[in-house]
Amino acid sequence: MLVAQSASAPIGNSARGQALALEQQGRNADAETAWRAVLSAHPSSAEAYAHLGLLEARQENLKTAIPLYRKALALAPAMPGLRLNLGLALFKNGDLKQAIQQFKLVKAPPPGSPAAQQITILMGMSHYGLSEFADASGYLKTAVSADPKNLQLQLALAHSCLWSKQYQCVLDTYHQILTLNSESAEADMLAGEALDEMKDHGAAILQFRAAVKAGPNVPDVHFGLGYLLWAQRQYAEAVTEFQAELANNPKHAQALVHLGDAEMQLQHPELAVPILLKALAIDPRLELAHLDLGILYSDQDRRDDALREFLVAEKLDPGDVTVHWRLARLYKTLGRRDASKAEFDKAASIHRAVDEDLLKKMGNGGAQPQTPADESNQTEK
Repeated sequence: MLVAQSASAPIGNSARGQALALEQQGRNADAETAWRAVLSAHPSSAEAYAHLGLLEARQENLKTAIPLYRKALALAPAMPGLRLNLGLALFKNGDLKQAIQQFKLVKAPPPGSPAAQQITILMGMSHYGLSEFADASGYLKTAVSADPKNLQLQLALAHSCLWSKQYQCVLDTYHQILTLNSESAEADMLAGEALDEMKDHGAAILQFRAAVKAGPNVPDVHFGLGYLLWAQRQYAEAVTEFQAELANNPKHAQALVHLGDAEMQLQHPELAVPILLKALAIDPRLELAHLDLGILYSDQDRRDDALREFLVAEKLDPGDVTVHWRLARLYKTLGRRDASKAEFDKAASIHRAVDEDLLKKMGNGGAQPQTPADESNQTEK
């Protein structure tokens, strides 16, 4: 967007006209020289600063463009188009909070105009980039209503609704996406995630099966289906999907760790251990991999190795009750009674916290839930 002439001090028509002509011809370097000559003669020319900023922005020199725009804005805050240009430069440079501030100050264009749609999209995508998905969804809903055939806007809206837990919005947007692309694997995945969050696990799995059929090479599509199957303890089929994801992306750490866990659940320790170790070589922060290795090593009577893995898992996720129970049992076999009792107490405390939270959500109705038996107080046989 070209910045309009400001109402600053008059500028020689020949110098200004030459600069504008060069700019319109796309001769950026020559235009910059011409505008700097104008600026040399008229140091308070907001128009010269604005056009220099525009030339830098055109060449993606955003860090240079932004201060030039700011100088122009300080001299002529009412210059048409200037604040929007500054907001665009900030947006493209990733300075999203500052971009939002500028877009909010832009004089509101007529409703329904292309300029209004542009600002709405920019506001929506700025909030989206900041992970402010509830705010993003509001702007994107408006943008989509003005341009319902824009697939990218529809997908951005669906993601925003999903991540702000507006699940019906995801499903509504999904149906709109289908009118644009009846075989959109990404849309099927979004709908599947929404259905899973709504606890309709069967429908979520069917949705992900449709996604796999529509786009078997789309990133995460097999992992998504595999994860849903794994969560429903359908481990054999989950293995197939995790393997398919790894065929697309051999370094998919989450696919590896869940494949290893599924193999462990299927009583295939000889397959599980190397898979879990491979996952940790990619990402050593995978708590589930450390927990599973601890369990597998315990079963193999490799107590020192098991203890090492459990301690790492506990450090990565102190709230995982399974880790504390496993550590407690291992300490018990090692004869470390105090350490065992401490871990059992931690596990019981976590259970109580979960139960109390559930009671609050239920309005404190119902009977007091039972806590797990404290194995630390049981007499060892």
